[in-house]
Amino acid sequence: MTKLKIKGTWNETKGKLKQKYAELTDNDLLFEEGKEDELLGRLQQRTGETKEAIRRYIEEV
Repeated sequence: MTKLKIKGTWNETKGKLKQKYAELTDNDLLFEEGKEDELLGRLQQRTGETKEAIRRYIEEV
C-alpha cells in the first residue's frame, strides 16, 4: 500500500473527517507514520465505508 497523500496538516484533515463522520473519536484518528493500514482499518470499522473510499476522501480534502 502506498502512503496516504495528505494535503495540509493531519490536524486539518482530522477536523474534516470529524465533520463528515461525527462518530469518529480522537483515538480513531490517531495517525502514526507507517501505520496507514491500521488507521484506515479503524476508520473503516467506525464508518462502514471501504478503505478505498476513505483513502480517496482523505486525499481529496
